[in-house]
Amino acid sequence: MVNDCTSDSSRARLVPLIPSVIGLKGDNPRVRLLIAVRAATAALPVSSSDHQRALAVGILNCERQLEGLDGELPEGLEARIRTAFDAAPETERWAREFISSMGAWSRTKFTDRTAETIIRVSVQGIAEACTPNPDDRLFELLSGVIDDATRVLVSTQPAQMATSVVERPAETRPAGVRVHS
Repeated sequence: MVNDCTSDSSRARLVPLIPSVIGLKGDNPRVRLLIAVRAATAALPVSSSDHQRALAVGILNCERQLEGLDGELPEGLEARIRTAFDAAPETERWAREFISSMGAWSRTKFTDRTAETIIRVSVQGIAEACTPNPDDRLFELLSGVIDDATRVLVSTQPAQMATSVVERPAETRPAGVRVHS
């Protein structure tokens, strides 16, 4: 979807990311949650108000699901969520009230379709945002998602898989992100 929403002039920038996903597979439920929450937190500050409410509810849902899996959030995720909500405090308030008002319904199972919807709304929200360089934001999102998936999947796969994942060159990763294999 990032490829489809990236402008023609910036699409070639995505090509160096391709080796990063070769052999990166697995069914760890953390991956879909991390991808969805990364997408939603990236999109929330720049998306239209139409998208913000859905993204805020998605973030809170992902947060609850991740805490349910591990008892705590992965390192750095709480700060990313806080930064996104600080950019849209009224939307956060609305989302918390909405979830509260829904009671047991808001505790229903998080599915692949839920994650796909959050991701779709997020990528679309970034692509349609009236901000400078949406292509840069989409690239950073995709790069971060690959790093998140690599951290989770490589750490849960056999040792021979860890050596087959190709590390992206530093210039294609977001600043400060290192991939350990």
